[in-house]
This record gives sequence, C-alpha cells and structure tokens, in this order.
Amino acid sequence: MPQPQAPAPAIVPREKMDFGLNGDIPRFWLDNDPFKTRFFDALSTLFPVGERFFITCVRDFKEQITDAKLQQDIKDFTRQEAQHSMVHTLYNNRLKAQGVNVDRILQRQEHRLFGVLRKHTSRQFTLGITAAAEHVTAIMADCFVERPDIMAGADARIRALYVWHAMEEMEHKGVAFDVLRDHAHGSYSNRVRSMLLVTCLFPYHTFRIMAHMFQVDGFSRAQRTKLWLKGLWWLYKPGGVFAPLLGKYFAYLKPSFHPWQDPVVPSYEPWLRSLHDSGDPIEAGNQLYRQVART
Repeated sequence: MPQPQAPAPAIVPREKMDFGLNGDIPRFWLDNDPFKTRFFDALSTLFPVGERFFITCVRDFKEQITDAKLQQDIKDFTRQEAQHSMVHTLYNNRLKAQGVNVDRILQRQEHRLFGVLRKHTSRQFTLGITAAAEHVTAIMADCFVERPDIMAGADARIRALYVWHAMEEMEHKGVAFDVLRDHAHGSYSNRVRSMLLVTCLFPYHTFRIMAHMFQVDGFSRAQRTKLWLKGLWWLYKPGGVFAPLLGKYFAYLKPSFHPWQDPVVPSYEPWLRSLHDSGDPIEAGNQLYRQVART
C-alpha cells in the first residue's frame, strides 16, 4: 500500500540573496578542517552546470504538461535552480582566487552532462538522472540542517548559503520526479539505472575535485593521505554524515516511492519565519542552528 504523501510547501524563488561571499571567509571555513571544507567546496563547483542540466532536462517535457500547478512548479523550480547557480558561481570565484582551476572543472562537467549524457542517452534517462540527483541533494540537505554537529563550526556566511540551498531543495524535490513519472513515463528500470549512475558518479567526481584542491592547498602526499583517511571516516563511519541517510536513499528504489512521502524537516518553518522577520539569510541561518543545537 503506498505511503501517504505529506503536503508539499510552496516553491518560492528567493532572489538577490546576499551571503557576504566577498568578505574575509577563512580558507578552511568548516572547523578549520581542510577535508570538511573542501568537500563542500567541491560540491559548489558542481552546482552551476548541474543546475542548468536539471533545468534543461525538466523543460524537455514542458510542452506535454497541461496541469497548471505543475507548470507553475516548473517555472519556480527553474528560478530557484537559476539562483543557486548564480550564488554558487560567486562562491566559486572565491575558489578561483585560491588557485582552484574552477574553469577546467566546469568545462569537464559541461562535457560530461551535455556532451556525453544528453548527446548519447534518452531524454527519459537524463530526466531520471535529474530526479535521482534531486533526491540525493534533498536528503543531504535534510542532514545538513537537522544535525548541528555537521556545520556548527562553519563560517556563518557559508553555512547560511547551504541552509538556504537546502531549504529550497526540499521545496522543489518532487518536481522532476512528477514530470518523470506522469509525463515522461519513465520506467522503474529507468529510475533505478539513473540512480545507480548518480550514486557512482557523484562521489567519484566530488573526490577528484577535492584531490585537486588539496594539491592547490600545498599538502604533501603524506598529509593528503592522512586527510583522506580521517575525512572518509567522517563521511562514512556509523553515525557519520552519510550512514543516517541510507534509509531515505534506499526509499527511492521502492516502486511506490514519491518524494513527498517524506515531509520537510522540522526546522523548515522556523527558518522561514526567521528569514521573513530578519530579511537576512545569515541571521536566519544563525537562528536555525541555535535552535537545532538546543533540541
């Protein structure tokens, strides 16, 4: 029997968000830890091209959609993803100034997504990749905002950026899936195969970028080995970053799955109120982390 779906929140594009990315943000802004910092930095380099890929794959099927609500959801999804791309481009400019070869990373991402996947696979499959990636980012977002131990020691500006991105990922997490299921008529096999590809390629390319960043940072081979051993334990140990997400990850493989079987996180509404009251995403992020840390 299918699990009941939670009510989906409104998809609200929030534009002209200022996170102070031109300020004096430390090089290792998360717990003064190179691995933790570069993990999130590497994710940021993947977002601008990735968000454009997601928008393109969803819009492939827009002419087939007559449902007014889904049409509006796609427009708002597109605006949110475009904002994410713009803000992460500013973020990535910081990395360029540190010597990270962001342009090369973007070129490779462009080739993989547009020059290979969109050229050599079906539109249903690339939409399946989009739906799978949206699921992964949504459950990761759940983790980052609900577990104060992960980003409590972060620079408040970067943390606020990731909180904002996380909340919007949760708002639109059902859009690509609904288009895939109801309009692209993607098969269950397509859903599983695309998720398996995302599961393999997402960490592979993230770690490749991190390896480049560690070299730019000037760490010796021995130092890099220690960083990898300690950092991979942080990610994959029992109770670490990823292990608590496994149940939500594998839920995607159920034939009856829908993203809104899992509601938004408890901190979503308090964050919305804080952002509305303060008008400042950094203050909203600080208030959220103070509240989550008390619970």
